[in-house]
Amino acid sequence: MISGMDHWDEHLPTTEAAVTALRALAAHYAREIEVTHDIGADQTSRRSSAAIGATTDPDGSLPHEAYVEFGGVPRVSVRLYPEDDALITVEGVECPDIPRDDVPAFLRSVFGDLAHVRARRFPPGYRLVVPLPGDRTHKEHLPMILLSPWLSSRVR
Repeated sequence: MISGMDHWDEHLPTTEAAVTALRALAAHYAREIEVTHDIGADQTSRRSSAAIGATTDPDGSLPHEAYVEFGGVPRVSVRLYPEDDALITVEGVECPDIPRDDVPAFLRSVFGDLAHVRARRFPPGYRLVVPLPGDRTHKEHLPMILLSPWLSSRVR
């Protein structure tokens, strides 16, 4: 297992804790990682109504969002939102509303070759299936046009 991350049910209370966990995953899987931080209500993507120069939310909190890109194949990016969820994109397939605490497990499934693409004959279609702890899965529909070589190699 990954040092400091030896269980599946991590609690990542802050964006910075999640970024630290993602850096450990990148090191474990020998992947390059690039992180961009957006701090302040006027900088985060979900605070577009914030006044220019406003750094805190009305409740006085300082929102912190991070965008993480991993090098290599599959192409993976993660946008960590201040609201304790994330948008993970795998080879162009967007997986929205992933709870922040599930992000490391989701990425372990992708980088550890547990994620796969399920093909359906009728009606024809494909789904990216990512196993999560506790017999849960995240499933995301993907159009055939998005089937990259990596996704195609995982069709079942």
